Amino acid sequence: MHTIRLPAVAGAFYPGQRDRLLKDVRAMLDVAKTEPGAALAVRKAVIVPHAGYIYSGSTAALAYAHLASNRSVIRRVVLLGPVHRVAVRGLALPDVDVFATPLGEVPLDAQAIKSISHLPQVVVSAAAHAQEHSLEVQLPFLQAVLDEFKLVPLAVGDATAAEVAQVLETLWGGPETLLVISSDLSHYLPYRAAQAIDQGTVERILKLDGSLTHNQACGATPVNGLLLAARRHHLQAQFLGLCNSGDTAGDKDRVVGYTSIAFMEEPRHVA
Repeated sequence: MHTIRLPAVAGAFYPGQRDRLLKDVRAMLDVAKTEPGAALAVRKAVIVPHAGYIYSGSTAALAYAHLASNRSVIRRVVLLGPVHRVAVRGLALPDVDVFATPLGEVPLDAQAIKSISHLPQVVVSAAAHAQEHSLEVQLPFLQAVLDEFKLVPLAVGDATAAEVAQVLETLWGGPETLLVISSDLSHYLPYRAAQAIDQGTVERILKLDGSLTHNQACGATPVNGLLLAARRHHLQAQFLGLCNSGDTAGDKDRVVGYTSIAFMEEPRHVA
């Protein structure tokens, strides 16, 4: 009998009813498919936002829409997001076997989890995952665009970029493994100020500059870890979109920034 992490923010950050959720996710993906940015290269990693879908869902969809072409290839998703409610040292695994959403259940990858469990920065914290939205809101998108896959969910607290990168390196795998980093950008700045700061942050990410602060991105720790690993693996960053809550469903006095960025492995040339 397996243990299940039930959805904590269904009905708040996204619809809690299966049919409504699936309809909304598919609608956002359909719009995203009409946007430029579909590259031929295989995506290894994505950075996506994690606010309520009315705020950031359309931006997240820009990354997820183009994963569907690899839906039968991707079998493991390594999902990292920052903790918002419970402080933790290191990268926290949950104490369950399955994550559930209104769209169904996603099993955890026990073998992959075992491969990182010996690392000192990897801990187990049920509390860190219980109410955490940064990971949960990504799952309905993943369930909509991929076939069957297993999950390695890590709630990232106080850690270094090198510690995050070490975990990612251990789980890197091949085309069957997708890395998803959940992060919003600046928080609660006036609209124009946020635009300027977030544009600068995106430019640094595209240069694989892993020195972001938490004022620039709430998920700066996992983002910096990804960028460190991306440099080592010679990944190429591709900008997909940037907006803030003032562009979607909020006022322009205090906004939160969102971006979607994909990372591709260099094409392999056959002699």
